[in-house]
Amino acid sequence: MAQLKDDCFAFGGDLMPLADALAQLRDRVQVVAGTETVPLRQCFGRVLAEDVVADVAVPPHDNSAVDGFAVYFDDLDLADDTRLPVAGRIAAGHPLDGPAERGQAYQIFTGAPMPVGGDGFQASGPDTIFMEEDCTLDGNEVILPAGLKKGSNRRFAAEDVRAGSVIIAAGKRLRAQEIGLAASIGRSQLTVFKRLRVAVFSTGDEVRDPGGEASDGSIFDANRYAIMALLDGLGTEVTDLGILEDDARTIAKALDQARADHDLLVTSGGVSAGEEDHVRDAVAGLGQIHFWRLAIKPGRPIALGQVGDTAFLGLPGNPVAAMVTFMIIGRPLVLLLSGAAEPDGLRYPVEAGFDYKKKKGRREWARVRLETNGKGSPVAMKHHSSGAGILTSMVDSDGLVELREDTEILEKGATVDFLPFTEVTGK
Repeated sequence: MAQLKDDCFAFGGDLMPLADALAQLRDRVQVVAGTETVPLRQCFGRVLAEDVVADVAVPPHDNSAVDGFAVYFDDLDLADDTRLPVAGRIAAGHPLDGPAERGQAYQIFTGAPMPVGGDGFQASGPDTIFMEEDCTLDGNEVILPAGLKKGSNRRFAAEDVRAGSVIIAAGKRLRAQEIGLAASIGRSQLTVFKRLRVAVFSTGDEVRDPGGEASDGSIFDANRYAIMALLDGLGTEVTDLGILEDDARTIAKALDQARADHDLLVTSGGVSAGEEDHVRDAVAGLGQIHFWRLAIKPGRPIALGQVGDTAFLGLPGNPVAAMVTFMIIGRPLVLLLSGAAEPDGLRYPVEAGFDYKKKKGRREWARVRLETNGKGSPVAMKHHSSGAGILTSMVDSDGLVELREDTEILEKGATVDFLPFTEVTGK
């Protein structure tokens, strides 16, 4: 079950533009096979595998939008108040027993079905509803003010959903609103893609697990935990396979074993060009590397390939670079493998609150927090640090400003594309 077609991506040569890499992801990555039907309560964050078609209309009948009195508009005095006897009471779930007569008012409550006319159809029954607070009760009569338009406060059958229509398309990551919509047509379960099985490694002789001791020259492993958290937010099943030492055989053996029961392998570190960077060579020996150098900052050394027929993503070793490249490239990869139709996070135009100079031909992301200007509009303020290893810069920021390849000089006050972390973290 190959997730990546064998002929995708060029290897070596000049740095690949980000747009080319993402375009090839969309064109070439295949959905992980397999679907399952699960209870609606377990569908949040899952990717829908089949269109949801409405069997019923919502609402199923014309009903009242307010508490008030239902009348025939033609019974009203358009120039003055109208006094009508109250002939019945209609509550939600309790239709009027029999047709509504002309010259009568009917007390009705929000969500209650509109009464039918003499032919048994709602279309010929009362058509207008006065809000209760606008009316005056006088004994068994109600006084209705002039000036209300015909059809006011009446909700029509199928106003929300038409029977037979597709209400949620396959490929949608299910949010609370889609789950509520499915419930509104009586669905108790949905067919979704199975969760992507992802194995996560860190690499490096200097890397230590949190909770242990970090000797001289060692660092605690931030990357693996940050990446696993990002994968959790995307609804995947994550296997933590720990830290691999800088040894080619060890790395190759671990990757080869992990590929058998996972859909995606993710590593951090070991994909650059140093003599201790063994991950790229191990992947190439077990399968193939499709690209490994992109014209981006942070995170130029990022590798996409496959180990056997299992997709592989090699992230940079610096923690900021690992997180940013996962958000920009890893996230679309995971979502495409998972069957999602909308893999990209939305960018929003905001004002730049900083000047910036960059290299032309390279896509860059600046870490920013949002403030407001004197007009109440958002302004992106750049974090004082640009280092790919300064993880506090991610904590202190609200998202990323994306600077395209043709940008060399950014002047304060210009409009920039802002990518909120909320768009790409899954939470």
